[in-house]
Amino acid sequence: MDGGAARACTSDLGNWSNSQQCYLERLDPQPPPSDPSWQGHTDGAIWACVREVGTRFTTRWIWLPGRPDTVVVDPVTLVYESIAEMHLAPPHIKTAPATGQIGLVNLPVWLWVAKTENTWGPIVRSASVPGLSVTATAQVKAINWSMGDGTTVRCEGPGTPYDKSMGVKSSPTCGHRYVKTSTKLPNCKYPVTAVAQWEITWQSTLGDSGQISMTQQAATQLRIGQAVPVLVDPNGGDAVVPSKAPC
Repeated sequence: MDGGAARACTSDLGNWSNSQQCYLERLDPQPPPSDPSWQGHTDGAIWACVREVGTRFTTRWIWLPGRPDTVVVDPVTLVYESIAEMHLAPPHIKTAPATGQIGLVNLPVWLWVAKTENTWGPIVRSASVPGLSVTATAQVKAINWSMGDGTTVRCEGPGTPYDKSMGVKSSPTCGHRYVKTSTKLPNCKYPVTAVAQWEITWQSTLGDSGQISMTQQAATQLRIGQAVPVLVDPNGGDAVVPSKAPC
């Protein structure tokens, strides 16, 4: 409202501020620190305050310590500000056999991710302007593992960490078995990619709500070989090991 008259919330002049009774637009670039409009302040920002007076426009520069009380028409703007504050990170991949170890054909490979707030959730952040606030909650719903052999393994949870006491058995929640070695691949390793599917739900104080999907991914490599038989001479000669593959 401009006095008792309604004003458009946005225009080419900026966004309307009820407290300042003008359209505000942040100056870019900002005036130098020596400019009188700073009034000695070193924080905040300088805004152009534009009013229409009759057939003329008047402009003055004002200092504001934070975000002005301009109207944000779309709460999704605040949603993405909330998401930016989450600092969502790629999944922290764990496998057994681990990177640097060698797995074997037809033996189980265990897959899991280490859970933190930023790599798994749930994580909650909010953003607001005068008269409007949005709260967003993010949580990973599933991870799609691309195993490098044409297979994709979808795991609804983070997977089960492997422990030596579990022996040679399949993961109860997230795993894979290779049927071929990785000897013919670059670096003799399967490229493995884990894509985390984030689901972000949000709610505003004005009653709006919605859902946004995002992904974060990380990669590793797994070397898969095969058990090498040792030929033993029944007459007591030296054991013979078949020639090794290139890697």
